[in-house]
Amino acid sequence: MLSKGSEMNEARVRQALKEAKEPVTGRDVVALGMVKRTEVQGDNVTLGLDLPTPVYRHREELARRVEEALRAAGAARVTLEMNVTVPPGTRGAATRLPGVKNVVAVAAGKGGVGKSTVATCLALSLKALGARVGLLDADIYGPSVPTMLGPPDKEPEAKSGHRIVPAQHHGIHVISVGFFTERDGAVIWRGPMVHKLLQQFLEDVEWGELDYLVVDLPPGTGDAQLSLSQLIPITGAVLVTTPQEVSLIDVEKAASMFRKVEVPLLGVVENMSFYLCPACGHREDIFSRGGGRQLAQTLKVELLGEIPLDSRIRQGGDMGRPVVVAQPEGEHGKLFREVAFRVAEAIMKLVLSGPRRPAGLVQIR
Repeated sequence: MLSKGSEMNEARVRQALKEAKEPVTGRDVVALGMVKRTEVQGDNVTLGLDLPTPVYRHREELARRVEEALRAAGAARVTLEMNVTVPPGTRGAATRLPGVKNVVAVAAGKGGVGKSTVATCLALSLKALGARVGLLDADIYGPSVPTMLGPPDKEPEAKSGHRIVPAQHHGIHVISVGFFTERDGAVIWRGPMVHKLLQQFLEDVEWGELDYLVVDLPPGTGDAQLSLSQLIPITGAVLVTTPQEVSLIDVEKAASMFRKVEVPLLGVVENMSFYLCPACGHREDIFSRGGGRQLAQTLKVELLGEIPLDSRIRQGGDMGRPVVVAQPEGEHGKLFREVAFRVAEAIMKLVLSGPRRPAGLVQIR
């Protein structure tokens, strides 16, 4: 701690700020590289701080801690200016996605657990919280994102030179093979064709500047997952499961795959967690109870959320108006918003506190 007797200067300010701990990581703002500008005039201090994500809910608490640290060091007045600069989630530039800061894979070990619902609602919630977001539907054989989002505000567009402008849905950029195939047409492709399409979706789509590109992966541990892991550096993966044992076993296999290709796990979302009767309020654990929490503990990651089994979520996806858009302040909108906050915080801790994944390709043998 610094005494109040000494005159304020930039060195003294930075020393004082080592006592100001950022709430998510628990590290001081200087060590995290958040201090971008200091200006000292007498005992008045103006400070510029860079937040690493627009999806940040601790602004007031961070401001309080910074001001307390500076006042304890002798500052009479503290002016705090906060800006957002999202650091890339990998070392080096991802040449295929130069404007994308973080790629978030949403995966499940098996189908039918609501993975696409979680991916879609996560992307929309991140956007609602102020982030620039894209959504890539990488489920080539069963693309459901176009159905869940409904008619686009702006259709995807093919430009000269094989460039593709993504569709616009509720303010997010979206691309899916479902935009380019008939609704009832089957995609019957072998692995190399899947790899080539994903490569095109990454290299030829004009994603623009994005804080987060959410990728809805197909279920399992097959070609699409491996292709994506080799084509681009993924910041981290969100695993979706139901509480039942058969789903948990398959998700553990997906977790093992991601670790083999050096993709960090951001956490687990337990979908269809329970059913709450709207008439009497009785809770029924249809698919067992506590499986997602147990899985998160086993994998040593965070449980990002428990989403109930509710017809309103299903109806929103079927009608092309996701529940987070139709009822953003409803109970389900708040649950998905909490998941979005936790995903952003997990990425923040990963990028600021831990080693970032190199941008090179991982070889699978």
